[in-house]
Amino acid sequence: MVRLLRSLLLLLGLGLTTGSQLWVSPSTAQSRPNFVTIVVDDLDVASVAQMPAVNELLAREGTTFSRFFATTPLCCPSRVSMLRGQYAHNHGVLRNDGAGAAGFPAFYASGEESVTLATLLHDAGYETALIGKYLNGYVLADDPRVPIPRTYIPPGWDTWITGVDDAPYSHFDYTLNVNGALVDYGHDDDDYLTDVLSDYAVDFVNRVAGTGDPFFLFLTPYAPHTPTVPAPRHEGMFRGATAPRTPAFDEPDVRDKPEWVQSSRRFNERKIAVIDDRYQRRLESLQAVDEMVEALVSKLDAQGVLQSTYILFLSDNGYFLGEHRQPNGKDAPYNAATHIPLIVRGPGISPGTLVDEIALNTDLLPTLGQLADLSTPPFVDGRSLVPLWTENAPAWRQSALFEGFGIDFRPGERPELNTPPFKALRSEDVLYAEYDTGEREFYDLTVDPYELKNIIDQVPNPILSEYAQRLNGLAGCVAASCRSLEDKPLPSFHRD
Repeated sequence: MVRLLRSLLLLLGLGLTTGSQLWVSPSTAQSRPNFVTIVVDDLDVASVAQMPAVNELLAREGTTFSRFFATTPLCCPSRVSMLRGQYAHNHGVLRNDGAGAAGFPAFYASGEESVTLATLLHDAGYETALIGKYLNGYVLADDPRVPIPRTYIPPGWDTWITGVDDAPYSHFDYTLNVNGALVDYGHDDDDYLTDVLSDYAVDFVNRVAGTGDPFFLFLTPYAPHTPTVPAPRHEGMFRGATAPRTPAFDEPDVRDKPEWVQSSRRFNERKIAVIDDRYQRRLESLQAVDEMVEALVSKLDAQGVLQSTYILFLSDNGYFLGEHRQPNGKDAPYNAATHIPLIVRGPGISPGTLVDEIALNTDLLPTLGQLADLSTPPFVDGRSLVPLWTENAPAWRQSALFEGFGIDFRPGERPELNTPPFKALRSEDVLYAEYDTGEREFYDLTVDPYELKNIIDQVPNPILSEYAQRLNGLAGCVAASCRSLEDKPLPSFHRD
């Protein structure tokens, strides 16, 4: 096993602008909490039930957010929203791949890596580490858009261990950038990527926990992303399991859906078998992630820092498992793609609790910032989640924006979904969506939680107009204006 190296590359001259400077209370400089944030790749909410350590060590000891959403349900836009606290229309990373505003090349070119959750915590005295996946397109050897070394380390990270190119998705035969050194891994059982990342994460905690300085670990395993390779010891563990057969699975009647759904055929037996096989492998690949969680909690406890550490477990987006005739993929306004898990354990959080308010991936930066006693940069759209476990019925957002920006893939690539650009408004009981095609959807989630009946033609025009106006406002909002619009109540409409 390759030992952790001290950083070989220290990026200088990328400090914060005056408007983004942090203030740290001297009295709390040595007592601030640690953060372990685990972001799983393409994890649907239901599969968390098959992760015993996550349930026993995190959910039972912390709080679960029942309405946590990815504002743009794609890997890169979502991860940048976490690191920047912004909707995608503000941070500008709109897609995973393709030309233009996509992936790591777009984030690097924008210069926005100079002010992220990592730089804010690092500049406030935190020891920071990213271990796992960063962004799609980091760093592709044959990508002319990114003429920088493959050993590049973004600002703010003291420890940097991440996959290079696309090979890590296979979990074997890949290369990691380990603090500026390229390290190759092979095909032995010990090279299985999730286990390697787990070892690095445990080593990081073991090294920094005794220093007295707070730390921030951003741990991002590649599982269960396709091609979904389980650890050899877990292969076949879920043989015979079937993807959840919710009412939305292989939806029988999609005549009220937009054309991109109507063009999707119903599943035959072979397609259902493929979906079930993929689902089994997803659950199997998650078992190594579950063991990673157990190993980290054990190490935090052994080092005496578990009670002073917030552990967050979440996903970058959801995933279709047959809902609405979509055998796979994300990038859509529906619940299967946007609804993601969030479990938080830490100081002051009551064990086994549930939070029902709408929470977003844009809230990660301001949440950790408040817990670390930092001021929030003025560009942030999200808000701290801390009041949801420290206050009784705090004033909170009534709706949120979902947005997707369509397909812009390189020649020869095949997207998972053909979803046209969309924007959608999500409240507690309504999903309202508009597509660039002119098609619209309206779902009353109180009676139709699986989004089966588009009732756009049954909603009175005054109510539709108000939803459309609010949606358009959020689609162009910035920072405080986003929070102000999210807080305004919407008219309710319930189908008889």
